Amino acid sequence: VKSYSKARSWVLGILLQQLLHAQADYSVRLIDHFQYAMFCLLVLMCFGDKLDEAQIKQIEGVQRRLLLGFRRFNILNFLPRVGKIIFRNRWKELIELRQEQEKIFIPLIEARSIRAKEQKPEEEVVAYVDTLLNLELPGENRSLNYGEMVSLCSEFLNAGTDTTSTALQWVMANLVKNPSIQGKLYQEIASVVGEKQSKLTEEVVKEDDLHKMPYLRAVILEGLRRHPPGHFVLPHTVTEEVELNGYVVPKNATINFMVADMGLDPKVWEDPLEFKPERFLMEGSDKEGFDITGSREIKMMPFGAGRRICPGYALAMLHLEYFVANLVWHFRWEAVEGDDVDLSEKLEFTVVMKNPLRARICLRVNSI
Repeated sequence: VKSYSKARSWVLGILLQQLLHAQADYSVRLIDHFQYAMFCLLVLMCFGDKLDEAQIKQIEGVQRRLLLGFRRFNILNFLPRVGKIIFRNRWKELIELRQEQEKIFIPLIEARSIRAKEQKPEEEVVAYVDTLLNLELPGENRSLNYGEMVSLCSEFLNAGTDTTSTALQWVMANLVKNPSIQGKLYQEIASVVGEKQSKLTEEVVKEDDLHKMPYLRAVILEGLRRHPPGHFVLPHTVTEEVELNGYVVPKNATINFMVADMGLDPKVWEDPLEFKPERFLMEGSDKEGFDITGSREIKMMPFGAGRRICPGYALAMLHLEYFVANLVWHFRWEAVEGDDVDLSEKLEFTVVMKNPLRARICLRVNSI
């Protein structure tokens, strides 16, 4: 995680420059900029190279089409032989998308493999694809083939881009809707980094500063409570019949958790529909703070919980805190006049804003 701090700083510079150019418009549609920034970062972490804009847009395009077609393509998993006949056009579309994906990904994997043989290991940070190239499958005495690596790289990109950009948009939407909370967050940031002028391309809030900002973390946690990108986790099953709170859960039953409803339970959360980051400051009054992993107590689980918790939850929290802090430091975020922020939801691959956030953004006096 730490080894990619320079990559995050590079991507932040790209995002800030995009927003600076876009602010000339009366309103800025933010999700497009957030998604592109996350793809820049995750593509670098995946393949170990800074690709140009055309390559990133190409990867983003094929990944978005696969994500948005997930429910349409998923039906092909049931009775696949019959499905290929009944839904032959859908099957053809999926095959063409897969071929396009392999055409983009495999040269990047091959290039990384060649570079790994030419350079000393200590000269570069480890990319995700490096771990795949070095992986030996236990019991099979073989390495991963290119098809398997393409699938795993696709999974890595989707897990780190769509969910994070969605969560980032929800947090910023609530900061636009609640200017007093945005102001309080800005004051906390200023108290840590100081009221100094900085160039727009500069990373003012360093990663080492984030742990000094409890209100920032509270804002992120409240955003995840109020608007978790996934309203359910991946399905689980029980291997043996078990009784839980008087209910019998039969063996092999499929189990899921209503993540969104947990975060809105009035028995657990006071005024659950309100965006109140302060609730997490009260939780954090002890030395351990709020436990998002659920190891002590489960009040919400945007990343799942227990042994099956999302392995990238710490990275996701870092990305959200880092980008929100720097965005609020450099820009003042305001609602478009006559167009209140709409927090209605729509299901895509994740649960997104039905009407994507548009905001007016203005450079703060400390940015030059």
